[in-house]
Amino acid sequence: MKFFEDWVELDLNPVVSFSSTSKIIYSNSEAQFLLSRIKQKELFELALKYAPKSFGAETSYIDLVVKNYTFYAITVMYDNEDEIHMKLYKSAMVKKESKLNIKNINSTNIFTLVDLAISTSKIKTDTVYTKNYDPSIPEFKLDASSFIKTLNQVFESFIGSNTIRCSIMLKIGEYIRIEGKKYSLITVEIASDINANTQSLSYKEDSSFIVSSNENKITIDLPLII
Repeated sequence: MKFFEDWVELDLNPVVSFSSTSKIIYSNSEAQFLLSRIKQKELFELALKYAPKSFGAETSYIDLVVKNYTFYAITVMYDNEDEIHMKLYKSAMVKKESKLNIKNINSTNIFTLVDLAISTSKIKTDTVYTKNYDPSIPEFKLDASSFIKTLNQVFESFIGSNTIRCSIMLKIGEYIRIEGKKYSLITVEIASDINANTQSLSYKEDSSFIVSSNENKITIDLPLII
């Protein structure tokens, strides 16, 4: 049995199991990476959408784009009313995500970095900034230079907005596995009253964080490495 558990864990395709209340019971490493970019509610609704009409398993061929992932098929299986299992198949045409680079990074106060970026942005615009920080988040390791550069680009993508809301929170119940170790996720969420212009938004694929955008919101997820 251990062999099959290890085999699923190493699968390059996301595998997720949900309870009937949408709680995640199991997710392999690839699914954990996907969950750092998409809400688990969306994945649960996807599983329900493609679930077979009766007990058993069903594979559907789809053309699904989720953030920078492309999936060509989904398998959903359940044999009772308490659990439902899904597997998404990534398109071979999509370049595999690089692993996060957590080498040569130093402990930094993330609140200080975000405040610095806000101060820099305020010089250029009349936008009103509001902040919602979780004060319990400690200093942790990240690439400060790369983070600041990306954060400045995020603010620039919202030029012309009246308000920008900045939140720094711990993602409850979500984590990412890097080099065999499990880390909680800190999310920096930047939201505005206008949609983001992300054409100039870029960051290194081997950086120590994950950037995703959705209309008027851009998030930067960072592993909590103490």
